[in-house]
Amino acid sequence: MPGPAPDQIALRGLRARGYHGVYGHERRDGQDFVVDAVLSLDTRLAAASDDLTDTVDYGSVADRLVAIITGDPVQLIETLAQKLAEACLAESLVTKVEITVHKPQAPVACPFDDVAVTISRPRS
Repeated sequence: MPGPAPDQIALRGLRARGYHGVYGHERRDGQDFVVDAVLSLDTRLAAASDDLTDTVDYGSVADRLVAIITGDPVQLIETLAQKLAEACLAESLVTKVEITVHKPQAPVACPFDDVAVTISRPRS
């Protein structure tokens, strides 16, 4: 019989300016990226202890994700999503992560609301 479903900590709508993209103007001018990160983990120990050291500090995770978004540019948001997922999985309690990278100012010629890539990565 499988164990209990994992709990989740979600960071939604994390915004930062990055310089990612295929085109020169994207890398020169930058644009805003919005990230959603859903971390799967067991929170029962933290709930019982009421101690931050028994869970994932989402403020610290948010800081690391922003550092990646504002850091070295990549061409594809798929690559950016992978880097963000790896940073989340560096948290020892995280068993799986789902990352969505939104690029609402993507260079698309027709009207649109959002371009996004979502990836899901388990701890290997």
